[in-house]
Amino acid sequence: MTSLILPALDGKTERYSLTGSPVEQPKASGTRNRVAYAAAHVVADPFADNDPWLKPAIDWDRTIAYRRHLWDLGFGVAEAMDTAQRGGGLHWAESLELIRHALAAAGPEDKIACGCGTDHLDPAATKSLDEVIAAYETQIEAIEKLGGKLVLMASRALTKVAKGPEDYAKVYDRLLSQVREPVLIHWLGDMFDPALKGYWGSENLDTAMDSCLGILENNAAKVEGIKISLLDDQKEIKMRRRLPEGVSMYTGDDFNYPALIKGDEQGYSHALLGIFDVIAPVAAAALGHLAAEETAEYDRLFAPTVPLSRHIFKAPTNFYKTGVVFMAYLNGHQDHFTMIGGQESARSTQHLAELFRLADKAGLFADPDLAAARCTAVMSVRGIAQ
Repeated sequence: MTSLILPALDGKTERYSLTGSPVEQPKASGTRNRVAYAAAHVVADPFADNDPWLKPAIDWDRTIAYRRHLWDLGFGVAEAMDTAQRGGGLHWAESLELIRHALAAAGPEDKIACGCGTDHLDPAATKSLDEVIAAYETQIEAIEKLGGKLVLMASRALTKVAKGPEDYAKVYDRLLSQVREPVLIHWLGDMFDPALKGYWGSENLDTAMDSCLGILENNAAKVEGIKISLLDDQKEIKMRRRLPEGVSMYTGDDFNYPALIKGDEQGYSHALLGIFDVIAPVAAAALGHLAAEETAEYDRLFAPTVPLSRHIFKAPTNFYKTGVVFMAYLNGHQDHFTMIGGQESARSTQHLAELFRLADKAGLFADPDLAAARCTAVMSVRGIAQ
């Protein structure tokens, strides 16, 4: 039985023996009754002679290979979003290049939606709504020129200059009046990005929801759906039941996704999730069982992924990308644990060790021996003697 030395909670070390059996990967994507996007990470180039905190360097071959892996499992790819370290190491210029590469790689059946924001603006220097609108328009034009489907991401600059709900309505009404095709709107909670506190014009989530719903009502023909990432399942259900006809809910709740996707007698959520990058094979199998109305198997597969997801997305939640990339390394999708922005250092050794244990219990290691060897290497560099 494969084992390795991991740090224990008492400050000592323990020998951990892997117990989980890998979940068999689906041979085909199968039938789905939910739309599921995985927000995909980027693979850093470890050979680049750059300043990682200042200038990202991307391994394009491995980055695109991971997107093909997700497409092969039947997922859409949510491109250049938070999981790709957008606004946290990945800048607009590199984001557009990432979108260009991904769109070129996507086949006719492969779903892809592209993050569109204002991150080339310096929020501290932004003075007006017109600057925010112009910044969004720049990115909309660039992505639409490439043929990309838009995800309108929340804007730090808009949060800074907006004085109330009416300013958000002005910006979104203007943008939605000119997009070519219906878009996805992204409401990202401040647990993911503290600079977005008070989005939609209020720190009270119910008041903010009312404002957002008003914008959706006024622009329903231009909105395919809204993705909310509030880590509050009851808020999502409440909003889901109030959406205008034709507008879908996409859960971004990495704590409560199994129940939200399964839904209830009044509806369900589609998915646009960062955790699907991590648990893609298990999620693909689970969604196939849901489509076949095999809900017990759906529940069984997803249940052990929830403690893992809650661990990866624990506060400070904006550091969740470290766990995402660590898992990609353990599963052989990249040959190193190096991240843009040097964010491989953003989580503790204890955090990574517990992530390893939880991933094993969820059956997420395609090759347990490889995962153990790679985790051992990381633990050794971090001072855990083997």
